[in-house]
Amino acid sequence: MTRRPGSPADSPGFLLWRVTHDWQRAVTAALAPLDLTHVQFVLLACAGWLTDQGLTPNQQDLAHEAGTDIKMTSQVLKTLESKGLLTRDPSPTDARAKTIKPTRAGTRLTRQALTAVQAADEAFFAPVSIPHLQKTLTHLANP
Repeated sequence: MTRRPGSPADSPGFLLWRVTHDWQRAVTAALAPLDLTHVQFVLLACAGWLTDQGLTPNQQDLAHEAGTDIKMTSQVLKTLESKGLLTRDPSPTDARAKTIKPTRAGTRLTRQALTAVQAADEAFFAPVSIPHLQKTLTHLANP
C-alpha cells in the first residue's frame, strides 16, 4: 500500500479495515483444515465458554456474546448442529428459545480450533506489543 498525503492509508478506519481483513484471512486459513468457518468457530467457542461458566445459553445469549446478528446466528447454529458439534434443545423456560450445548465432538474440535487460532494470532500480531494492542482494542470496544 502506498502512502500519499490524503490517501486512505492516512485514515485509521481504513487501516483498521485492512488489518481486520488480513487477520480474518489468516484465521480462515488456520480453521480451514478443521472444516470450520470463522463465525462457526466464534459461536462454538462462545457456546463452550458460556457452558463452562455453568450457564445454559440460548441462541440470543450466543448472539449477544459473539456480537452477531440473531438470525445469522440461528443459521450458523443449525449448521453446527448438522455437523454434530452442538445440540439445540427447546428451552424449559421459554417455548420460543433453544438452549445450546456443545457435544463432545464440538468440545474436542473447539480445543483444536483454539490452538490453531492462537497460533495464527501469535504469528499475525508478532510485530506489535500485544499488551498495548490489547489495551487499545479493549478501550475501543468498551468506550
